[in-house]
Amino acid sequence: MAKGRTTGSGSRRGRSRHKSRRGRRLRVGLSVAALVLGVGFLAYASKPGGAGHHPTPRSGVTAENVIPAVRYASVPRIEKVYREVSRVPEAVDGVYCYCHCMENMGHYSLLTCFESDHAAGCDVCLSEGDLVYRMTQQGRSLDQVRQAIDRTFSS
Repeated sequence: MAKGRTTGSGSRRGRSRHKSRRGRRLRVGLSVAALVLGVGFLAYASKPGGAGHHPTPRSGVTAENVIPAVRYASVPRIEKVYREVSRVPEAVDGVYCYCHCMENMGHYSLLTCFESDHAAGCDVCLSEGDLVYRMTQQGRSLDQVRQAIDRTFSS
């Protein structure tokens, strides 16, 4: 019998159908995967700031859990920002942190970053904290602060 030839009725056709079904399944699977990724991207991109949403400031939040600034006396920038954040906890608690610690570490807001050593080692947290403080001191509203944070850090 010659190579590639088959005997019996329809066995070659059966293999062609099998390949055709496998190709169809592969195309359907890839289409479903692309759809899932597309929907996920749209959900991600539709959030304010492109990466997350700003939390609602908690009622009665204080700076009592913020690490005391003196702990970082040997690093002036860190000491300064921890001190600033402790002066405006209500505003800082209403801001999303673009280091994505809400998603990755379970933080509630930017304020949570300063309730541990996390912010001391994170330039995003320090920069956001400083901006929130400066804008609050200029009399800017929380919405204005959030817009500035989004413009500065969302890209």
